[in-house]
Amino acid sequence: MSPVETESNAGILASPERTRAILVRFGHFLFKRRKFVFPLVSLSILLAGKPRLLFGSESWDRALDAVGIAVAVAGQTLRAMVIGLAYIKRGGESGSIDAPNLVVEGLFAHCRNPLYVGNMMEFTGLILILNSPVGYLIGLPFFALGYYSIVLAEEGFLRGKFGASFDDYCQRVNRFVPSFRGLRLTLTGMSFNWKRVIRKEYGTTFVWLTTLFALLAWQSYTFHDWPAARPTVRLLMALWIPVPLAYIAARSLKKSGRLGRS
Repeated sequence: MSPVETESNAGILASPERTRAILVRFGHFLFKRRKFVFPLVSLSILLAGKPRLLFGSESWDRALDAVGIAVAVAGQTLRAMVIGLAYIKRGGESGSIDAPNLVVEGLFAHCRNPLYVGNMMEFTGLILILNSPVGYLIGLPFFALGYYSIVLAEEGFLRGKFGASFDDYCQRVNRFVPSFRGLRLTLTGMSFNWKRVIRKEYGTTFVWLTTLFALLAWQSYTFHDWPAARPTVRLLMALWIPVPLAYIAARSLKKSGRLGRS
């Protein structure tokens, strides 16, 4: 075998490691800037992708909307369950990845990254409602790659800090696909901290619910002229009003300390 062939083969064998290293760097970049990168990309995708009727039928499109809403609500419910049972903190003061301890309780005993799974479900639900090629071809792949990269970066940090304990955890629990074995025991063996859920989730819930109502209103306006869409838009606005009121109430309770600190 010639030296050129040897070097070429070595490059091929090393390519997965190089790819992983690139994804890890991308993950660190996204983690530090996730609070504005993900919302900005989401807004760009939703604005760039004009709503489309599924199969050109309003009946089919309403069914797709129902599926999208169900997926998004399931994602929010998953996030609430995770936070209510055992909250995990992965961010340091500088915004870089950090972890004071390895959390393996609650739903983290059934999935290593349930919060990211919940995030992806919420975004997927909104993309289904939008039903746009931009969302399917750009939005979903970007978010899937983004969360995967962040997870790789977090795993590198956790493996370096917790060593064999983290490796054992990875052997027992899937990275993304939840296992429901022993879930009933988990739910009955832990108390649910609803105050922590409100304190941690009121902002996220406000954003995705507001986006949901805006998408449905934009969809109605796109598929009909304004006179025909007006009753639907007005109904959606009326249904949305409790959302900012709940946001204000939750923020007030948080600032007063009545939702606790832990």
